[in-house]
Amino acid sequence: MPEASSRNSINAKYKTRLAIPPHFQQTTPAKITKLSRTPRSLAAFCFQEISFSYTLLEARLEQADLLKKVVDAIKDLVQDCNFDCNDSGVALQAMDNSHVALVSMMLKAESFSPYRCDRNVALGVNLTSLTKVLRAAQNEDILTLKAEDAPDVLNLVFESSASDRLSEYDLKLMDIDQEHLGIPDTEYAATISMPSTEFKRICMDLMALSESVSIEASKDGVKFTCAGDIGNGAVTLRSHSNVDKPDLDVDIELTEPVSLTFSLKYLVNFCKAAGLSKSVKLCLSNEVPLLVEYALAGSSYLRFYLAPKIGDEE
Repeated sequence: MPEASSRNSINAKYKTRLAIPPHFQQTTPAKITKLSRTPRSLAAFCFQEISFSYTLLEARLEQADLLKKVVDAIKDLVQDCNFDCNDSGVALQAMDNSHVALVSMMLKAESFSPYRCDRNVALGVNLTSLTKVLRAAQNEDILTLKAEDAPDVLNLVFESSASDRLSEYDLKLMDIDQEHLGIPDTEYAATISMPSTEFKRICMDLMALSESVSIEASKDGVKFTCAGDIGNGAVTLRSHSNVDKPDLDVDIELTEPVSLTFSLKYLVNFCKAAGLSKSVKLCLSNEVPLLVEYALAGSSYLRFYLAPKIGDEE
C-alpha cells in the first residue's frame, strides 16, 4: 500500500506539471496579459507594412533591336510620350512641338511572345532617357518589358541569346497629359511604295540643295524636285517590278494627279526608320497631310504624318 500511495503522488505531480508549464506558474497574471498582447501588436504592424503588387504588363520581344530603332526614329521629333498598353498591343501617338508632324506607332500583341496586359495603362516615358537604357542592350538581346499595377517605373530586362548575361533596368515613369487624336481613314489620291533606302537617299541628296521638296505624282511616275540658292534638283521614279529583287519594286497607285511641298528636315527625320523595313509607303492627297508608313512584322507599323507647306512657306 505504501507503494501505491507513492505512485499516485508521483502521477499527480506530473499531471500538475503537464497542465501548467512552470514558466507560466511563475508569471503573474499581469505579465501573462502583457505577453498575450504582444503577438497581436506585431501582427497588426506587419500587415500595415506589407504591400502586395502584381505584374500588370509583360511583353517579350525576341530582338531588342526593334524597339531601339523605333525609339531612335522618333526621339528627335518627340521628347515625352505615353506608351498606351492594352490587350491589343503597345501604341504610341504624339505630335512634335510645332504641331507640324505626328507619329503613330502600333506594336501589336502578335509582335511579342508572350504578351500580357491585364488592363489599359499609359506609361509616360522620356525618350532620351529610354534611349540611354536601350543602349545597354545588344541588338540580338531578348527584351522583356514589365510594369506593375499603378506603376512608377518601367522594368526592362535584356537577356543575351548567346550567353548567360542578364541585365535589368528600372526607368522612372512620368505623368504625361496627352490628348489622343482620332486619325480619320483617308482615301488618298496617290500611294507610292518604294525601297526605304531609295527614299532616304533622295531626301538626303535633295536636302543638300534646299529645305523643301515638292512631291508630284502623275501617270508618268513620281517626281521629287527642289530649288535652292546653289541650284535645283529632281529625281523621277516610275513603276517597275523586279522578279529577282522584289525589294527594289516601285509601285504607284493613282486616282488623280497630286503635287505637294514638304519640309525636308522632317522627311530626313522620318528616314531614320529605314532600318525597320525594306520598303516605305507614301500616301498623298491635296490639302491632306502626307503619310509615310513603315510596315513592321505581325501587322505592326510606324507611321509619320506631315503637314504640307502652303503658299509663302514653300
